[in-house]
Amino acid sequence: MKKIFLPITIVALLAGCVALAETSTLRKAPELAFNLPGQGQKLLSQYRGKVVAVEFILTTCPHCQAASKMMTKFQEEYGPRGLETFDLAINGLDENRTPADADTLVEEFRRNFQVGFPVGWIPRDQMMSFMGFSMAERMVVPQLVLIDRKGYIHYQTPAGDSDDWSKLMAEDAIRQHIEELLAINNSSATKRATSSKVVMAKKP
Repeated sequence: MKKIFLPITIVALLAGCVALAETSTLRKAPELAFNLPGQGQKLLSQYRGKVVAVEFILTTCPHCQAASKMMTKFQEEYGPRGLETFDLAINGLDENRTPADADTLVEEFRRNFQVGFPVGWIPRDQMMSFMGFSMAERMVVPQLVLIDRKGYIHYQTPAGDSDDWSKLMAEDAIRQHIEELLAINNSSATKRATSSKVVMAKKP
């Protein structure tokens, strides 16, 4: 899958990160507030008990549009087993748009590209904080995070363009990771760190 870079002035690179790394410690997902048209503000913690896929996108990015179609397929297949997917646009408030304008923008995106799950929006700085990004260089979109039923991040795409980003965004890899998280027993999810991968970054 191809991707698009965001300019240095509007995005960021992972703080102290570049290469794929594995760790035996799961990362607790920070709380994340986002907005869904017609529903207002939602919290990530409200979806505890589900395997959650959060995809941060630009509505104008062709590669984000393609990724949303792919995730729609996964939502249709795995939704009955507990997958909850969201697209969150980080450009909703660009160009002096109001929250109502942002709602309209993401609704049009969902309708135009037949996205089969909720599409919302989030201020760019909140996305950066959630992902652990700092204003520095460039990042690619889409960015994908996969979270288990207990609220722990197992998979997160690195910020920059790399082989690791491409591997994690490959359709077969995403399918494998979703199936893995759906199979984790709720009561033991936080104890299986040795079999889980948290994609972080390290300084080159």
